[in-house]
Amino acid sequence: MEFLNTKSLMKNFSRKKFLFAGISLATTTFLLKWRTKPEKKGTVKFLTQEGKLVEVEIDKLPNAKKLASKEDLQHWIKK
Repeated sequence: MEFLNTKSLMKNFSRKKFLFAGISLATTTFLLKWRTKPEKKGTVKFLTQEGKLVEVEIDKLPNAKKLASKEDLQHWIKK
């Protein structure tokens, strides 16, 4: 039952080693999750000017982002 003796395990495993192992594990987990980003596939729902809900494939959308002005927002809906 030598392997179940916690006192001998704690003597060999110092606080410094414990902190280093914890930080290493957290860093490795973060880097692995950060590198594997899910690919954008599928569709997105948009509301048209006429008030219809449509689905558009993500790869059909332009990559350039343009912010709408206040005038655009005020005159966007056709009455």
